[in-house]
Amino acid sequence: MKKITFLFAVMLMAVVTSTFAQGTVTGTVYDAESNAPLPGANILEMRTSNGSVTDFDGKFSIKTNKSKGTINISYVGFGSKNIAFDVTNGDQDLGVIKLNLDNSLEEIVIVGTGVVDLAEDRKTPIAVSTVKGEDIQLKAAGNVEFTETIKNIPSVYVANQAGGFGDSQIFLRGFDNTNTAVLLNGQPINSPEDGRVYWSNWAGMSDVANAVQVQRGLGSSKLAISSVGGTINIISKTTDQKEGGYVRLLGGNDSYAKGTVSYNTGLNESGWAFSVLLDHWQAHRKYAEGTAGGGQNYLFSVGYKPNDKNTFNFLVTGAPQWHEQNFSQDLEVFEEFGEKQNRNSGFLDGERYTERKNYYHKPVANLNWDFDINETLDLSTVVYASWGRGGGTGGLGRGRVRVNDNDNQNIDFDQIVENNIDSADGNGFGNFGDSYIRRSSVNNHNWYGILSNLNIELEENWAFNLGFDGRLYHGDHFRQVNDLLGLNGFTDNFRTDRPDDYVFTEEFKADPWSALFDFADEANRTQFDYSEDINYLGGFGQAEYSTEKFAVFVQAAVSTQSYQREGRFVGTGDGLGKSEKLNKIGYNFKGGASYNINSQHTIFANAGFFSRQPFLDNIFVDIRNSNEIVKPEIDNEEITGFEAGYRFKGGNFKLNVDVYRTEWANRFLNTSGPELSNGDFTTYRLTGVGQIHQGAEFDFEYRPNGGKWRLKGYGSMGNWKFEGDSPFTLTNDQTATIINSGNISLTGTKVGNAAQTSFGVGGYYDIFDNLSVDLDYNIYADLYGFVDPEDVVQASIDGDTYQADRLPSYDLVDAGLTYKFFLGEDKLTFRANVKNLFNSPYINQLDSFGYYLGIGRTWNASLRYNF
Repeated sequence: MKKITFLFAVMLMAVVTSTFAQGTVTGTVYDAESNAPLPGANILEMRTSNGSVTDFDGKFSIKTNKSKGTINISYVGFGSKNIAFDVTNGDQDLGVIKLNLDNSLEEIVIVGTGVVDLAEDRKTPIAVSTVKGEDIQLKAAGNVEFTETIKNIPSVYVANQAGGFGDSQIFLRGFDNTNTAVLLNGQPINSPEDGRVYWSNWAGMSDVANAVQVQRGLGSSKLAISSVGGTINIISKTTDQKEGGYVRLLGGNDSYAKGTVSYNTGLNESGWAFSVLLDHWQAHRKYAEGTAGGGQNYLFSVGYKPNDKNTFNFLVTGAPQWHEQNFSQDLEVFEEFGEKQNRNSGFLDGERYTERKNYYHKPVANLNWDFDINETLDLSTVVYASWGRGGGTGGLGRGRVRVNDNDNQNIDFDQIVENNIDSADGNGFGNFGDSYIRRSSVNNHNWYGILSNLNIELEENWAFNLGFDGRLYHGDHFRQVNDLLGLNGFTDNFRTDRPDDYVFTEEFKADPWSALFDFADEANRTQFDYSEDINYLGGFGQAEYSTEKFAVFVQAAVSTQSYQREGRFVGTGDGLGKSEKLNKIGYNFKGGASYNINSQHTIFANAGFFSRQPFLDNIFVDIRNSNEIVKPEIDNEEITGFEAGYRFKGGNFKLNVDVYRTEWANRFLNTSGPELSNGDFTTYRLTGVGQIHQGAEFDFEYRPNGGKWRLKGYGSMGNWKFEGDSPFTLTNDQTATIINSGNISLTGTKVGNAAQTSFGVGGYYDIFDNLSVDLDYNIYADLYGFVDPEDVVQASIDGDTYQADRLPSYDLVDAGLTYKFFLGEDKLTFRANVKNLFNSPYINQLDSFGYYLGIGRTWNASLRYNF
């Protein structure tokens, strides 16, 4: 009884003490840039439901529930701030608190700041837009492609066709991702072989991205990277310095389900901190039939800050995934069988089965070191590595069978198995002529690099950067058997150095986890087997002089890149062994200036020239089968860019206007030519293609006083076309002989695959405290189909100018709802998204094989618990 009385007394004293320890916290909230008060800013005592708002002068007063704690200050369109308070000895005035616009990255924990090329690191403006992590996780979560993160940005076109998960594409000022540099924490992620970015390999970015910054055109990148359209900087989560975490459950259309858990230990007294994130997702389809997918995402990060001079961070992340794929088709097919028709799919033993399945696992690791040498010098270095394993499946053999009815054009896998068994020899072995199996085209690679930047600030007005960029890349490409489809083995004498009765009996799973270690050795590789080595070394430098009224900069970079192929199949007769090593020098230089008319108005202009090395896949006549280098050698591509802009920031409104012109010369293009009468395949190669991309773009944001709603919008008007003449050759792929050659005129042909005109507007509205809705409306026009060099050549021979098909304009509406509430002291967030709200039908691309339809109405909803 005495113990109970004692505990009751202690509890009573705690309550009384807490009650009397309450106090009042006051302060004033300002816009950091305009130095104007922010009326209607939200003030919240963390881990409680106790809140307040600022008045018309930006002032607030809040009576706290506890003597010590943290208040969160937020305003729509601005980055929030957490500020500690202590009213143990009386009321506290926090003074003036300044919030930064939400395109600022000051609130984000970034390591390796010297190697992450951010626009904020330079005072001379560029055409740039930033999307912060909260918007990414709200709008681009789950079954929404990560690429959708940046679709409400000027001159950005996202082709999120009804393919598979992660098969979308990004175009920046009309340039695809092979010509747009994509960086993850300063690490280049475009494939060194062909420049492509396979977004399915980065399916987890929506969960681990702190921000995405899109620099259009010349950008602020100091690296010797080959960017034509611009740069996309993905800044991932690192080791958070604050303790906490979250759990999120998400569901969507077509049985999409995803679960995520994340936790940060926070920085301890010894200077260590750890962060971890894990999730799993799956769905029976994305939109079209036969587009199932599934995968995981993981991130582990450890930070160490031994003193004020040094900060270290080690990070490992990956997103193993598999997804079935849908390709383009004739419109007649969609009209007859429906918009969700997929010719790659069918059924096997009563379950959905597909010919085309992508599977990949690409773990990425990097070690960052930030060294604050002294007041004028700081050094940032990152050492990184990635190990890609996986590939994509397809058919092998002439025994494919399609369903013969009027309901669909699916593949009849059950009949294929039956035919395989019936046509097999006594050992159960099939062959290329009679049978059909599923094979995998494998792309395994190891990629290592180091990037270092020294920042020098000699005087108040001067800033210098010096650095280097080194990369080693090795890729292995081959085919292996995935599913024998009822056979005991498959006879394939494609290799001329193997006997005619060479039989493959081992199967290898199309699974991203198995792909890490279980893949075919040389004895079990078929069709082709070769390696590529690409070594890269670059140096860069930048100088900037700035005052309150103006800023000027100049920067330059030079790099050397070597290419070498090693073949293990005879192929055309010269595919064995190592090719000669080819070296190419590339360089770029940029300069620009800006002038601040006053605190609200700024004008600027930038110019630059790039000499870009060709991609390895363009260096060789037949990359799969031959060591022969294209003659004459492929020259560097030359890119010249000009841009100018105007910036206005005042009160509740900001406006950015940009004009640009990019000339792209000596571009290399190749495409399949006609099949010859003897069955040989051919390739068209154009070695002097020229393009001009020019246009104007703008974006704005209006944030009225009170913060209840905001309005954002953008517009892009481009004129992208081919220009000049180009030499061409038509080559027999089997014999490597030139069948035809000459010059063709390209002038006047429009560049396809991306909308040259687009407009968008987005709105946000607080219905009441903690409940908000948002809406985005986008219009796309002047969209042309893929330009096939074969068609261009033939039109030129006929004396005409080829023009790609013009696709219909279309518009889309996306909507979202957010509700935030508390469970005790912890916050819960409910989020719902509807994409293509009105289920509008549209075509978003036309390639050389057919049309891609856009995705109809899709949805997802999630509940997130923060602790």
